[in-house]
Order: sequence, then structure tokens, then C-alpha cells
Amino acid sequence: MSYKETFIHTENKHDGLIVTVMLDSVRLSNGSTAKREIVEHPGGVTVIPVDEDGNVYCVRQYRYAMGEELLETPAGKLERGEDPLDCAKRELSEETGITAKNYTYLGKMYPSPGFCRETLYAYLATGLEQGESHPDTDELLNVEKIHIDKLYRMVMDGELADAKTIIAVMKAKVVLGGV
Repeated sequence: MSYKETFIHTENKHDGLIVTVMLDSVRLSNGSTAKREIVEHPGGVTVIPVDEDGNVYCVRQYRYAMGEELLETPAGKLERGEDPLDCAKRELSEETGITAKNYTYLGKMYPSPGFCRETLYAYLATGLEQGESHPDTDELLNVEKIHIDKLYRMVMDGELADAKTIIAVMKAKVVLGGV
């Protein structure tokens, strides 16, 4: 049985700075119709930079939508037509000042596929070289160095809530041979 939903009509509800909100009408596989709210987002990247001692360079920043500070892997929004790896390199440099000799693609993820057309791409960065960070003017953040084993424990203990960071830590731990 197919569960594919077929597009009928769309209505633009909001054009924002980053997202567009649409209200789509769809036909379900059983013949009935339904409404689907869709958030169009350009997508983004997350990078887990790990040094030769197993330390990860994370960023702590206030996330207004959640009303709290979160510890996260460096991340950012894709520009229109931008290659995800190029975005990963740019965001890592902007947020931490780090450049990396090696990037390993960890895969893509859909953070909220029930309503959002956002795709995030994850990378492991190694062979790190420290430079000066240069975050966007509206990015107020602190860089924190935490060993990957501690981050893994924080994930398993429920201390990290950011989904992209959880996934990046788990995948990096496997790639680096720790799980």
C-alpha cells in the first residue's frame, strides 16, 4: 500500500527573513483530502570539529525560540545555491576560527519532517588549525572545548537537547571508533 500524498493546491501564508510558511491541500492515498502546513527553509550544516586529543569545539549560545542557552556543534544556514561542504567550512571558521584539513561527510538529516522542508548536512572535521573567529554580528556565542567521550555521556544522560548536535556526536563517535 502506498501512503503517498498528492499535492492539490498551495497558499502562501508568510514570507519571512529565513522561512516561508505554506498551507498545502493534499489528497491522501485513501482518496480523502487534508491540509499540511509546510515551512520552507534553505537548509544548513553542522560540523563536529575534533582535534588530535579527542576534544570537540562546541558553541554555547542563547536560542530565543527555546528560551535557553544550548551547547551545540558549530552550524549555520545554507546560502542559495551554496555547496554544503563550503557552508560547513565557512560556518566552522566564522563561529570558532578553526579551519580543518579533513572533512568527513556524516550524512543528511531532516530535523522536523512533519512540517518543515529543511535538510541539514553533517560533517566531521579533523586536522584542525586554530585562527580567529568572526561570527555574524547577531551571533553571540562562546566556544567550549569538550572531549568527545564527555559529549557522548552528555548525550546519553539527556544533557544535550539540540538534535543536530546529538546526531553529530553519535555519528562522529562511531566514525572515530569509540562505539
